[in-house]
Amino acid sequence: MPQSASSSTSDSTEAAGGARSAEQKGGAEFESWGRYPKYPGNIVPLQWQQDFPAKLDGLHNGALPVGMGRSYGDSCLLNGGNLLLTTSMNRLLSFDPETGLLTAEAGITLAQILDFAVPRGFFLPVTPGTKYVTLGGAIANDIHGKNHHVAGTFGSHVTQFELVRSDGSHRRCSQTENPDWFAATIGGLGLTGLIPWAQVRLRPIVSRMIDYEGIQFHGIDEFLDLTQQSQSVEYTVSWIDCASTGKNFARGVFMQGDHSRIPGELKPSPEPKLVFPFDAPGFALNHATVSLFNTAFFHKQMKPRVQALQDYEPFFYPLDKVLHWNRLYGKSGLLQFQYAIPWESAREGTIAILREVAESGLASFLAVLKAFGDVPSPGLMSFPQPGITLALDFPIKADVTFPLFERLADMTRDFGGRLYPAKDAAMTASQFQTFYPQWEQLARFRDPMLTSSFWERVTGDRPGQ
Repeated sequence: MPQSASSSTSDSTEAAGGARSAEQKGGAEFESWGRYPKYPGNIVPLQWQQDFPAKLDGLHNGALPVGMGRSYGDSCLLNGGNLLLTTSMNRLLSFDPETGLLTAEAGITLAQILDFAVPRGFFLPVTPGTKYVTLGGAIANDIHGKNHHVAGTFGSHVTQFELVRSDGSHRRCSQTENPDWFAATIGGLGLTGLIPWAQVRLRPIVSRMIDYEGIQFHGIDEFLDLTQQSQSVEYTVSWIDCASTGKNFARGVFMQGDHSRIPGELKPSPEPKLVFPFDAPGFALNHATVSLFNTAFFHKQMKPRVQALQDYEPFFYPLDKVLHWNRLYGKSGLLQFQYAIPWESAREGTIAILREVAESGLASFLAVLKAFGDVPSPGLMSFPQPGITLALDFPIKADVTFPLFERLADMTRDFGGRLYPAKDAAMTASQFQTFYPQWEQLARFRDPMLTSSFWERVTGDRPGQ
């Protein structure tokens, strides 16, 4: 029988940075992690499941459920609308140690789930590069991680959830009960209704440690060879140098690992103590400084291949140890560009896009390259597809960054790929509708009261229409 979990988790969300500072400032700006665009919104905290749809009474200009604000663009924003903040709905409801099934309210963060699960010998089935996202946000964006080639997306491990609509109707959704609503909500950008609770299947572990291996590579062909050789390894990801040209073009470090099978101490992670204290000046990140960083990072690994036993925190969440690291990009913020290009064009497309970035004069030191596997995503609008995904972060320089992003998005389209809505602040309506022709199906499931600045930007679809 499932055991009851604690009624409420500890609140570590304030320490995580991001949009939390806006919670107590109704009408203040609610920032996404990219800090662009900056929109005002009426923040409506939800404390209890029954607060929705009750708190919609008397509200105008639409609404959007939001969590930690870790999306990079405007998918978690609603200009002049109502942001339904779910982070106080963070209660653990039940856990079955026999099956690993955990049921929790959707405002709980992955960090809070880990604090509960790791000491009990369980881990997240899929995790992105930050643990400061909510369970509801993980479902709404159908997040992926380093193990997509073996585990698929987060939604693949969600067994059921409840969906509440603004008219007060409730639906229990799974792959067998209301399966069309299940598919529309996973990767549905929070537009189909509010998820008050969800159930996810965790995976067992016996240690916090990861059997890690780091391998230097030179060029996309070596990356592809390593990808092929590592099919039996659970977690793989690569850092790539997108600033260097010539003989150093597309060099990088291929990082892979499995959960250690040697039993070890299982304990919660300590709270992070490092904080990026101020907004860096706009000139701090430029081609020269990023090139120096990339050279140092590549050569930090003294040997072409290293093996180590590594705690899961630096392996999965290297940036989470520095709170507010997005301040490094300055007050103007950052844009992230992430594509998925199918295998038939993946090599050619990746080389072409990396060359375009190198020639632009911009450079990203947070450049992540990975292969997506063929595990099908359960969501109607899920981003991953078999092939290569590349994620790049750039400081916003209005006359350079936006034109570059438009070119890169067009190139992605020409190579048969698509961009990730959770990371986007720049793709055009025509680009989005080419990437996701199924958007019109999602529009039919959209709650008439719910919308986002992203949705309005890429579809023109607004509440009441």
